[in-house]
Order: sequence, then structure tokens, then C-alpha cells
Amino acid sequence: MGDGDASTGGGGDPQRLKRIAAGAYDYENDARWAGYWSNVLVPPHLASRADVVDHFKRKFYQRYIDPDLVVEPMSSTSSTPSNKSATSSSSTPSSENVRARDSGTVNSGSSASQPPPAERTGSSLRFDGRTIHFSINAWVLVVSSLGILPILPKDIASKAYRLSLLGTICSSAYSLYCTYGKPRAWNMPAIQPWLQSIIVAKDFVHLMFSLMMFTSNVHFKIALLPVLCWALDHVARFLRRNFARSSFYRRYLEEPCLWVESNNTTVSILCSNAEIALGFLMIVSLFSSKRNIIQTFMYFHLLKLMYHAPVTSGYHQSVWARIGRAVNPHIHRYAPFLNTPISAAQRWWLR
Repeated sequence: MGDGDASTGGGGDPQRLKRIAAGAYDYENDARWAGYWSNVLVPPHLASRADVVDHFKRKFYQRYIDPDLVVEPMSSTSSTPSNKSATSSSSTPSSENVRARDSGTVNSGSSASQPPPAERTGSSLRFDGRTIHFSINAWVLVVSSLGILPILPKDIASKAYRLSLLGTICSSAYSLYCTYGKPRAWNMPAIQPWLQSIIVAKDFVHLMFSLMMFTSNVHFKIALLPVLCWALDHVARFLRRNFARSSFYRRYLEEPCLWVESNNTTVSILCSNAEIALGFLMIVSLFSSKRNIIQTFMYFHLLKLMYHAPVTSGYHQSVWARIGRAVNPHIHRYAPFLNTPISAAQRWWLR
């Protein structure tokens, strides 16, 4: 009877069984799910919705368990006529960060599972956008790798430094635009909620970091380390999703990409250490002729944002806690007069 259903359903029954299996899968006991979900950039007001979480669970299942599972775009599965205008601009772009092969896995002979012509056009445009985003990050990866090397001449290293930051600015701004769009209107009632939605996004943190370092009159090579890690993570994820069946990828790139994905936490902690170390280097630079008090103050505001933003808070809080455990005993013993200013700084930092 199952064969008869499959033949009459035009190939829809196997997909129904795959969706049932994806829904019954035990995600909580799969360690890969926690790492996958932590890297999904979803606006805070959508992250708690069950349909959004279920969509990304199916994407996870397609990626790691069953590549033949067809996952419909979120705009056609989670939006209804009454709320489509309110959610399509936020839910659909946010799914692009973890979309693997939506446009290539749907059976062309099944008209029921194909989107309408206008939606297929939008999907191809989004794929082109993802390719452009990948190209920028691949360029940043190469240039930042050159800029961080100590053997390059000073003028070439300086150009690589600025080009790496410029590429990260373009990449982060483009990703923010694709995910959050632009304000509905250019007035404060429309701009304020739009800013509140993007200010905790990972791409916004990357954009602010790159802008500050790009406009700084002092070049800290350590600033290229987070830029290099961000580009490496994006390139590895893109290659794994789009070139997994390529013989060249399987031979030369699969192991490095798997290492990057499996050590995402280590890479993020490395970035946090570099970002905090850069803050201390900027404090030291205040005693040089190239000091910039305003920029140092702004950078510590950015570090404060990283400490509180959900996408970076865990890593930054861990690094600051380790610094506190190492430094506080020496301050209490040798410089107790610093306790008062440090307490005041901590109150400002935590509020």
C-alpha cells in the first residue's frame, strides 16, 4: 500500500516520511545541534518562535542526516496572509545564513513543491547575493592572511591591513542589509526599532569593529586576527554547504573546513582574546604620540556591547573572568588604592 501511495503522490510521500523522521529526530542529544543553532543569526523576536526553530531543525537534519530532505523556504512555510508583511522581511533573510541547497534540491517534476515564478526569481537572486558575500569573505581571508605576516614590507602590509578591514566593512554591511533590510521610513519611530534589532547582531559588531580599526591612525596587526577568523568561518561554511560533492573539495578542503566547524568555539574564544588584548593595546597607545582618546573610549563601548550581546557574550565573559582571576589578587595585595576606580568601572561596564 505504501508503494501505491508513493506512486499516486508523485514523489511526495517519500518527502513526507523524511519530514516525519526529521521531526522525530532527537536534536537535544546531538552535540552538533547546539553548535549549529548558536551560529544561526536570527532576530531576537523570531528566535523564540516554534516554527522558526523547527525550520532550522529541518535545515540541520538536511545538512547532517539526510541531504535529500527538501526544506521549503521559511517565507512559504511560516508566513500566513495575515502576518506575511510583518515577518517576510525578517524571517526569510535570516534563514540565508544557514541555507544550504534550497534551489537545487527540489524535484523539477513535482509542481506542488516548486515555488511560483516570482519566488524562484527571488531565490536565484539570493543565491547570487550569497556568492558575492562569499567572494568578499574569500578575498578578505587571502588579504588578511598576507597582512598579518611579519615578513611583508611595511607599505604592502599596511595596504593589506586596510583592504582587509574595508572588505569586512563591505561584507558585514551587505549581510546586515540582506538580513534586516532598511528602515521602513527615515524617521525616528521607524529607525529606532530597526537599530534595536541589528545592534545585537554579529554582523553589526563586525561592522563597528572594522570601521573603528579602519579609521584609526594606528595599525594594530592583532586587529586582523578576528577579521581573519570571521572570514575563515564564513568561507568554510559556504564551501561545505555548496561544494560538498566536489572532488577537489573532498580531496583538499574537506578536512580544513570540518576542523573550522568543529572548533568554532575555540576560534570564537581566540577572537575574543584578540579583541580584548587590542583594547589594552589602545590604552597603552594613549601614552604615545599617536594616542586617540575618543577612539579608545569608543572601542571600550564596543567591548561592552560584545560583553552583553548574546552572540559574543559567552566568550567575552569567559575571557574577562579569567583576566579577573589572574589580576585581582595582585591588585588587592600590591595596589589596593585601585579598588575604588576599578569598582566604578565595573558598575559602568555591567549596567
